[in-house]
Amino acid sequence: MTTPEDRAELVELISRYADIADLKEFTTLPGRVFTDPLTLDFSSVTGLPEMTVPLADYVQVLSASFAPFKATHHAITGHVVEVDGDTATVHAHVRAEHWLPGADRWLVVGFYDNEAVRTPHGWRLSRVKLTAVHQENQPDLATAAN
Repeated sequence: MTTPEDRAELVELISRYADIADLKEFTTLPGRVFTDPLTLDFSSVTGLPEMTVPLADYVQVLSASFAPFKATHHAITGHVVEVDGDTATVHAHVRAEHWLPGADRWLVVGFYDNEAVRTPHGWRLSRVKLTAVHQENQPDLATAAN
């Protein structure tokens, strides 16, 4: 059963997740958001398979991935939260905009299907899955970083 307190904490957790990229806060927020290790599935955007990685490795990749953008904005809404004891799933809609220097904007629209676990320090995401259903102007980030 999902309690109002669990739902509120899990929705806030998803907001913190968005803040990591949008605030470029790669120091304290990742430890407040993710388990270590964590499972990631961004295959709909990257083409890479789902993988489980140590948190420190993911933070390093995440920081480098968002470095080229002068701003990002992740609007994550429509949360559907289901709690089963100390595990939870959160399905949510996402509209993510990423601006490179100049006028280029990369838009990603889709869904997150995330899993969370209750820890002694609160809820943490143990699995993040993004399903992109629409993209516009996806940049070659290897070129954008140079």
